[in-house]
Amino acid sequence: MPTIRIKGMSCQHCVGSVTKALLAIDGITKVTIDLATGEARYEEEKPVATASIKDAVAGIGFEVT
Repeated sequence: MPTIRIKGMSCQHCVGSVTKALLAIDGITKVTIDLATGEARYEEEKPVATASIKDAVAGIGFEVT
């Protein structure tokens, strides 16, 4: 499972927003977020460009670090 670090998440609402944004990307099928570490893990059914993930996360006000 690929893992990314996301800066700016502070609550379960943030987790829900990031999860929804990542699941909206074609190819991502499952998302697990650890709020304490700021890490998001996801499963891909096909390769997903890192730029697509960064754009989706930035679009909702967070930053992939």
